[in-house]
Amino acid sequence: MIGDESFVQLDEAECWEFLRSHEFGRMAYHLVEEVHIAPVNYAVDHDTLLFRTAEGSKLLGVVMNPDVAFEVDEYDDRQAVSVIIRGVARKLEEDEEHRAENVPLRPWVKSLKYNVVEVRPTEISGRRFPLAKPWTHMRPDPE
Repeated sequence: MIGDESFVQLDEAECWEFLRSHEFGRMAYHLVEEVHIAPVNYAVDHDTLLFRTAEGSKLLGVVMNPDVAFEVDEYDDRQAVSVIIRGVARKLEEDEEHRAENVPLRPWVKSLKYNVVEVRPTEISGRRFPLAKPWTHMRPDPE
């Protein structure tokens, strides 16, 4: 809702703290004339995000058009937090790939992912906001 002051804007340090405490997000990228979004496990390396990927659409997308957006969020019954990065992605060169060995970054799936991609933010923003979720009484009880 426009003008809703019920959220708290996170400063840049709080955004980085949140990103360092997580390891899973979603990256939006361009591939030809389409926008795609993909789940990505990542790690923070100083003021950038790193992730590993195999040959495929994510890698092709960032090579063809490096403008990306990256979102990491969490929620519970009381509140939600969301951090969004807009930035530039690039495949690291062979002599730079060692950076991925210095952070807790390992593939979550068994496929081989030799390519390391860096996302360098041009803009970072985050919000924390309370949740009302008045419809939860309408959900069936989990068994």
